Amino acid sequence: MGTMEVASARLSECLFTAGARLYIERGDLPTIYYGLAGSGMIFVDGEAAIELVPHMLVVAPANKSIEIVADRSSFGRSRSGASFVPGAVNRHQIGEGEASFSFICGRFHAVYGPGLDLFASLASPLVETFDAYDQLDQVITYAMVELATHEIGREPMASALFKLVLLTLLRRCLTSSNAWVEGFSLLSDPPIARAFAEMASRPAAGFSVQTLCKSVGLSRSAFMARFTAAFGESAMSVLRRLRMRHAASLLAANALSIEQVALQAGYQSRSSFTRTFRQHYGTDPSDYRLDAKRALVAYQTEVVSAQCD
Repeated sequence: MGTMEVASARLSECLFTAGARLYIERGDLPTIYYGLAGSGMIFVDGEAAIELVPHMLVVAPANKSIEIVADRSSFGRSRSGASFVPGAVNRHQIGEGEASFSFICGRFHAVYGPGLDLFASLASPLVETFDAYDQLDQVITYAMVELATHEIGREPMASALFKLVLLTLLRRCLTSSNAWVEGFSLLSDPPIARAFAEMASRPAAGFSVQTLCKSVGLSRSAFMARFTAAFGESAMSVLRRLRMRHAASLLAANALSIEQVALQAGYQSRSSFTRTFRQHYGTDPSDYRLDAKRALVAYQTEVVSAQCD
């Protein structure tokens, strides 16, 4: 768990008056909801309704539209509510009058090592209820305060605090009976997690099954069986995926040439790198870089538009 990092986190406090509705459009990042006071209903595409209560944490998959209503009397899906981009503003009030329901919501990007999107394979919402002594209220509130300030280092500080929230959630993998924990079985197998962390932290290194199983003290057969059980694919397949994700992040950052990105991803030739990247993402590295720049501009425009509404 120590190699998990929060690459980005944008949070908003939402306050609902009775009967108010909020519609959150699809986005390419998962969304998180944490109940502070009162109760309301969350409707995620294709899923049963979730009643959000204080100390409950819900993580909804990316690319799902979501509607939130203030109370059970508003039960039922409708897109007539106001549209909102989580994290666009620090505090968002829906409806007029005294708030009866409040929660914190946001979009985030969490990676295990520098390569694997920890929540990319999430298909259904994660739902866990905590207690006051878990102190998630305080940690999330501190993260909100940091994001609202204009102090130097506010985003790294907020990401570090948000990481504590996710670590608290992932610890439930070891004790929770909920079905969602199966998606994080890797965290309960330390040797395999260590091997993965090695690959994720140095994707360009010349790893092989032999070097990996030796580094974690497992036989070849045990390593291959346990790695496949944790990931559903071989170590070399995961390594290739890590390299492609690392390359994609470098391309999006737009700081290195294609040749330099190829080397950073463990490929000695641009042609070999381009061929593998095309197989993985369905596009050439140069086109991917251009699309990433366009997506960033579109998101920034969306946030500015939401702030002006």
